[in-house]
Amino acid sequence: MLSLADGSVRSHLVAHGKGSDPSHTGWLERFSNEPRSNATSAGAYRTDSLYVGAHGHSMRLEGLDPTNSNALNRAIVVHGAWYVNEQVIGYSGMLGRSQGCFAVADSSFPEIMARLGPGRLIYADKA
Repeated sequence: MLSLADGSVRSHLVAHGKGSDPSHTGWLERFSNEPRSNATSAGAYRTDSLYVGAHGHSMRLEGLDPTNSNALNRAIVVHGAWYVNEQVIGYSGMLGRSQGCFAVADSSFPEIMARLGPGRLIYADKA
């Protein structure tokens, strides 16, 4: 996370969608905006409302680009996940995978939500 106010950067682990890594190598191979693809979508997102759902506290995302315009319909959100942490990496050599959501470590979720809030920007792309 980049703070434009002071230029500070804070890194967090984030899982990508299993449809983006079909061989489960731990590396993102492709993006998709298609329903039921279980893939991560590239592009800019605007954070939306908080809610409590299947993964506990979560934040809705609105896709702002043609590459992620189905984010709301696909229920692509930010949520905490047990499979996103250093212990999982130590055990299996990689993080688990989401169904296309931005799944973050349960321990990081409160800080991420406090810093993001509604109306903020998230950008996803392959480095």
